[in-house]
Amino acid sequence: MTKPHAFDAIAENLTFLEDWEDRYRYLIELGQALPPLASGEKTEAARIHGCVSQVWLVTEPKPDGTLTYRGESDAMIVRGLVAVLIALYSGRSADAVAQTDAIAEFDRLHLREHLTAQRSNGLVAMVNRMRGDAAALASLR
Repeated sequence: MTKPHAFDAIAENLTFLEDWEDRYRYLIELGQALPPLASGEKTEAARIHGCVSQVWLVTEPKPDGTLTYRGESDAMIVRGLVAVLIALYSGRSADAVAQTDAIAEFDRLHLREHLTAQRSNGLVAMVNRMRGDAAALASLR
């Protein structure tokens, strides 16, 4: 299954960054580029449980059957991880989201190697939320 162009661009950029500090800076830049959520969107329902940082994800189904994800975090690195997940999943169908193993993609890109256990657990919680929202929306169709 092909990946979205935005994710492919991130993956390609990461291949040029061998130093972990450069990868951290790149993740921070990706996170800084995310548009902020409106204050009314930072609800308890949108909050990701299992993250040490505050993380909110909003899933929006589109009429064409694709999903758009938006998110934010109060931690710079985590906000960058949110940006990568949005690039991977946003604009795809619920079935495509369900078939895409984000954790395997993060491992392939060596993005989890230097995450703390807490951040890694938070990443899994974010992936589970995004895939769970996609599965719930797919069951309504």
